[in-house]
Amino acid sequence: MFYGEYEHSLDNKGRIIIPAKFREVFAEHYIEKLYLTRGLESCIFMFTEDEWKAQEAKFKSIPFTKQDARKFNRLYFSGAIEATPDRQGRILMPKYLKDYAGIKKDVVIIGVSNRIEIWDRDKWKEFYKAQRDSFEEIAEKLMET
Repeated sequence: MFYGEYEHSLDNKGRIIIPAKFREVFAEHYIEKLYLTRGLESCIFMFTEDEWKAQEAKFKSIPFTKQDARKFNRLYFSGAIEATPDRQGRILMPKYLKDYAGIKKDVVIIGVSNRIEIWDRDKWKEFYKAQRDSFEEIAEKLMET
């Protein structure tokens, strides 16, 4: 559903513009609400409403008697916000999410199939550089049958 890598910058009000390709997907699928939260590797995860509900159901099914489940759910859901893009396709990024991801101005927005990730540009470049050489090795490990 969401694919590609796009560089953008926060405007002076702390908003990011969602890439046009993603906005096209929103229009095709009548997507109006988005959910943002703390992601892994210090990025921000963005989900459509349907995908958010699926994620929420999955995480709610983990027994809260497990300490790691409680910790994860607290961090994940306490960081969540509902966002509706404005007419120009912009959303306001809360300070606590920008701080979490280390975002100051420049971002990379990537499509990861069922979710969108928002990265500080320099952190994305570091991540990509560190992981690109192991891409095939990771694929082999994940695709073992």
